[in-house]
Amino acid sequence: MRFAWLAWLVQHFDDYGYSQGLLPSAIGTLAVLVTAALVWFALHRNRPAALAAAGLTSALGIGWLAFH
Repeated sequence: MRFAWLAWLVQHFDDYGYSQGLLPSAIGTLAVLVTAALVWFALHRNRPAALAAAGLTSALGIGWLAFH
């Protein structure tokens, strides 16, 4: 599932806001993933909450990057 999503994202690279170039999009995506990891570590004692919050953070962050 994750690989299919990544393949879809690469296929539609120019359709969404990632057309600014590879470096800015990689930096933005990395920043979102680091933020999601920080959310995960902040909530690590409650695994379901950590998983949900990190997943929501990454989905919203990458979605925001894709459409802005």
